[in-house]
Amino acid sequence: MILTTTENISGKQLEHIGIVKGSVVQSKHIGKDIASSFKTIIGGEIRSYTQMLDEARAIATDRMMCEAQAMGADAVVCVRYASSAVMTGAAEIVAYGTAVRFV
Repeated sequence: MILTTTENISGKQLEHIGIVKGSVVQSKHIGKDIASSFKTIIGGEIRSYTQMLDEARAIATDRMMCEAQAMGADAVVCVRYASSAVMTGAAEIVAYGTAVRFV
């Protein structure tokens, strides 16, 4: 499965199938959350949250790809990511794009 942020894939003619998306709400356990709150006092990267968001993006991407495969897609174009805080320590990540079939 090809994923791209562009509208086209070089050398391919595309048939648009439809919008696909994958999402996940992810959080860290309370111990990591407390440790991270101390990090905000001194500043710097909060690695546990960086890791959490990386994992969430991977899960959302995989779910988007599964939806595209179920529709018979060869690729997803115009891939985008969005995130939002759902509650303290929890974030929703959404991956979305347009499923296409090669003509």
